[in-house]
Amino acid sequence: MQKIPSLNELINNLEELPSIGKKSALRMAMFMIQDKFSALKLANAIESAVTAIQNCKYCGNLTEDEICNICMQERDKSICIVESHRDILLLEENKIFKGYYFVMNKLDASHLEKLEKFVEKKNIKEIIFAFTHSMQNEANSMYIEDKLQSKNLDFSKIAQGVPTGVNLENVDITSIHRAFEKRVKL
Repeated sequence: MQKIPSLNELINNLEELPSIGKKSALRMAMFMIQDKFSALKLANAIESAVTAIQNCKYCGNLTEDEICNICMQERDKSICIVESHRDILLLEENKIFKGYYFVMNKLDASHLEKLEKFVEKKNIKEIIFAFTHSMQNEANSMYIEDKLQSKNLDFSKIAQGVPTGVNLENVDITSIHRAFEKRVKL
């Protein structure tokens, strides 16, 4: 590659983004260099987002305010515990869940205390675990359930199994096993 330090730095930084390889980073860098207005608009949008967006003080969702718009609404008396902000975006965009959310991206005392206070504040009746299926997440769910047992809550988790339109040969054995365990009578 040519010795153009600023171009090389731009390409290297773009390559650090998820799912961006060397060729895509080069293509994007060349576009930005040739269309300076679009590049500066993008740079401004990135700066605005990283300086304005923070985590909601109650649930950990992304917000530009201290409290996210979901926590400010009156919703169903349930909390869906998710692993990331992307999960909330997906569920909200598709109008799948009508309660509150809680981002549990790490299991520590401060997160558990925050969850417990949120349960009390919103008078929650049910906790729904929407974690990716793994032994670690199963253990985390059981640990959280144990810690909140005194709150007289119902606990559930989203179903696991074979995705729609996927052949069994393309599904992992744990998912197939779960699908058989949780089968529904017709």
